[in-house]
Amino acid sequence: MAAIIIHSAGLLTTVQDLGRVGYQRFGMSVAGAMDTFSLRLANLLVGNEANAACLETTIFGPEIIFAATGSIAICGADMRPCKNGKSIPNNKTIKVRMGDRLSFEGLLSGCRSYIAFAGGIDVPVIMGSRSTYLRAKIGGFEGRSLKAGDKLHLGKAINKIQRRKIPSNEFHHLQPGQAIRVISGPEAERFGPEGFRHLLTSEYSVSAQSDRMGYRLSGPAMNTQAASADIISAGMSFGTIQMPGNGQPIILMADRPTTGGYARIANVAGVDLTLLAQLKPGDYIRFSEISLAEAQGLYVNRQKLIERFADDLA
Repeated sequence: MAAIIIHSAGLLTTVQDLGRVGYQRFGMSVAGAMDTFSLRLANLLVGNEANAACLETTIFGPEIIFAATGSIAICGADMRPCKNGKSIPNNKTIKVRMGDRLSFEGLLSGCRSYIAFAGGIDVPVIMGSRSTYLRAKIGGFEGRSLKAGDKLHLGKAINKIQRRKIPSNEFHHLQPGQAIRVISGPEAERFGPEGFRHLLTSEYSVSAQSDRMGYRLSGPAMNTQAASADIISAGMSFGTIQMPGNGQPIILMADRPTTGGYARIANVAGVDLTLLAQLKPGDYIRFSEISLAEAQGLYVNRQKLIERFADDLA
């Protein structure tokens, strides 16, 4: 069976797919890729199903030794990938042979890369998903991030792999000054017009206390009171922006809890979750409001883009 060996693990490398869907009512987090768009594209490039398990790498990538011939693709952050010490591109199918080494020279842009392997990573399916949920220590490879010496088996490639490439101009990275688009949240009115305007006109930085569960933002504090910030625990989604009593927003991410007790002032539009996932501590962020209808239209267009890629690569 084809396999890969982790020579060094990088900063945080986990097995992820599109997440553990359908179990939030039991208190189980969805988990899955922070940037589902990049994961899906990487899988397309190696002929996998969209939900095949990949490696999600964070800020500093791993070094991997291939124990069999196959194909890989890397999408998301640009960590300057190399095969046997020579640079290879993102967003392109790459052939590998037994004994080849994949490494990364260092981060140029973004935060998270997705490494897809033809056939996907063959780890146990738990609640319909191979994704790692670190806080519960389930899924992925032994419920944890990878470490040196780990050996991961790969599935059998389901399609004959052709050399494929997605043009770099099809990727939209967050640019300086670009705003993350948000929809007004269920409790936005609690903070009044001035409160929501404060969110839209302030610039925040992603704090060092941010992780796969949520981004804590630092910036001009909103003038809040416990009566407006605290709610009876309610459902949370990917991109929910909570406003706790200290007036500093928290954006819930892939490993979010299923419920929370802070007011939901806004929610990030689904189409911009890929941009959000590529932010790292110290990066700056601001918001702009769009309507629910606009957000739905943008999301539909994103799905059509993925379908076009799939047709072009077939």
